[in-house]
Amino acid sequence: MGTSNTDSRAKGNRPADAVRDFQRKIYRKAKQEPKFRFYSLYDKICREDFLREAYKRVRANRGSPGVDGISFADVDEGGLESFLREIRKSLMEKSYRPDPVLRVMIRSPTARNDRSGFRQYGIAW
Repeated sequence: MGTSNTDSRAKGNRPADAVRDFQRKIYRKAKQEPKFRFYSLYDKICREDFLREAYKRVRANRGSPGVDGISFADVDEGGLESFLREIRKSLMEKSYRPDPVLRVMIRSPTARNDRSGFRQYGIAW
C-alpha cells in the first residue's frame, strides 16, 4: 500500500491514478478483513497528489464552501498552489482544526446508506 508520489510518476501514472489505486487497495482490504482498522491514513491525506485530486473532484462536482467558508473564487484569487500548500502545511503540522458541524438526520425516501430512511447532513455553525 505504500506507493509514494514519486513512484506513481515514475510508472507513468497520473496523480488521479495513484489516488484511485490507493482507494481500490483499501477497499479490497476492508472487504477481505471487515474487522481490520486503518490506523495510518493521516499521512495519505497530507500527500500533495491526494490533496490536488480531492480539490479537482470537489471542483468538478461544483462543491459548496465548507465550514471554513472558502469558495472556489477565494482559491482562484489567492492561487491554487498557495491554497494547497497552506492546507498541506497545516495538516502536516497537525494544526488544522475544522469548525464544529451540527449533525442532522433528515428523512429521505432515497437514502441509500441507511435503511432507516434517513440521510445524515452536516450544517456549519
